[in-house]
Amino acid sequence: MTKSPSTALDPTAFAIGFDDRDRARLHELWDEVLDSERWTEGELIGQLEASWEGWNRLPSVAFSSWAGAALATLEFCDVRGRAVLCPSNTFMATPLAVIKAGGRPVFVDCNRDDLCASFADFEAKAERHRPVAALLVHIGGHIAFEVERIADYCREHGIFLIEDCAHAHGAQWLQRRPGTWGDAGVYSLYATKTVSTGEGGVLVSGSDELIEYARSYRNYGKPDHRIEGLSHRMSEFTAAIGVVQLDRLEEIVAWKNSVAREHLDPLFATHLELPNGMVSGLYKYVVFEPIARSSGRVYDQPCHRLLGDPVVLPNTDWVAENHSCVPLYYRGPELPPDSSPWAALKEAP
Repeated sequence: MTKSPSTALDPTAFAIGFDDRDRARLHELWDEVLDSERWTEGELIGQLEASWEGWNRLPSVAFSSWAGAALATLEFCDVRGRAVLCPSNTFMATPLAVIKAGGRPVFVDCNRDDLCASFADFEAKAERHRPVAALLVHIGGHIAFEVERIADYCREHGIFLIEDCAHAHGAQWLQRRPGTWGDAGVYSLYATKTVSTGEGGVLVSGSDELIEYARSYRNYGKPDHRIEGLSHRMSEFTAAIGVVQLDRLEEIVAWKNSVAREHLDPLFATHLELPNGMVSGLYKYVVFEPIARSSGRVYDQPCHRLLGDPVVLPNTDWVAENHSCVPLYYRGPELPPDSSPWAALKEAP
């Protein structure tokens, strides 16, 4: 079964970013898994990790979820009972992972231009709370504009920096990939992501010690059970989807950027502007104006408010109220012929 023509040609209607040209290959891989009698901890996990390393340029470990990869990283740097800097403009998974690992999230304000952590507030909170670790979230598909300053500060002050790359598939800044500024990067492969396996996650790091720890953590601490991990393994069936999807990553990101530059930028003068040399994976196309029909805001409820934290974060509150996301969904290799699917969205809601 393939997408209907009307759905396939409307990039403003929600769709998983799976290319129908890959159906036959995916089913072949699934048949190989069935024939192998090895449905987990098999060759496809290794193939996915090798492919991810080839793109991200860091050793990679596949998990059953972003949360599993995040917990492994937070447990590795021993956050229990200690402060961890965390943006409030993020999904609740970010501070909840800190809490579940025993840490204390300290919320940091964002910038209004990139929706990501503000270095000024990051530095101020670090000086006050002396955190052992910090999470930097790349919001919407692009890389945080102040990633370099934050990473340099963390190195100078011994803060373990985790890049939350849940949105950042396909992004780069002057050919550098997400997750390579900090000590680790954690990706989500949830159903809506640019590269999706339905559920899943990937941890990347240049630390051999963390990579070894993560492989044991996801599998009950095997082989010697020194690490108190649980089951965060990805199945071979899931890995097959990841292998197929990852091969399309560059093509999908190029398609989204072509549509954004040709059709969306001329319509939405308030769109988020990227620095020179940065490419966004365009998980979200963010504009600072109301539109008739959006795919929702990236986040409309700051985490500090959801958790009842009285900290004052004016930029975070402003961003939650003053941006929209223009629908942009990959539909296969054919580019939309014109801007008509989006022109109607300019009408005030």
